[in-house]
Amino acid sequence: MTKNRSVASKTASKSSTRKSSASADAIRLLTTDHEEVKQMFAAYDDLVEAEAEDEERQALATQICEALTIHATVEEELFYPAARAELEEQDLLDEAEVEHASAKDLIAQIQSMSPSDDLYDAKVKVLGEYIDHHVQEEEGEMFPKVRKSSIDLVALGEEMLTRKQELGAEVETN
Repeated sequence: MTKNRSVASKTASKSSTRKSSASADAIRLLTTDHEEVKQMFAAYDDLVEAEAEDEERQALATQICEALTIHATVEEELFYPAARAELEEQDLLDEAEVEHASAKDLIAQIQSMSPSDDLYDAKVKVLGEYIDHHVQEEEGEMFPKVRKSSIDLVALGEEMLTRKQELGAEVETN
């Protein structure tokens, strides 16, 4: 369980420091989220390789699913509409939304399963691969175009951080 606690504490620590540093820029906020979830998927792979207990794997998978759900909601409610209003390349945003839908379907499957079920670990692994592909497209194609646009990334980042905190509080109370 120490690895899972370590990941959780690192994530919590980063989240608290992010308020002052990454909140200055919407893209920085999103890329920080991307880095954190990538670390969580790597930690999950380590747990699978170490044949960790079901409860430990499930706790980390739940944390991954919650982080991705919050991240996707913030993107869909705030970042994508701002980008859609400014960018000519609507196909990038259309693809991102389809990728979100696929990820949400897989998240729902994972959340309805037990770690002892067949394909549980495989579904978490495939979710990580989906997310890795999604992140590469956002960071490699979409974010550079958004950065060149007239979007006020500081104001948008502050709005996104506030929404992310609201969603995080909702998850904690459920």
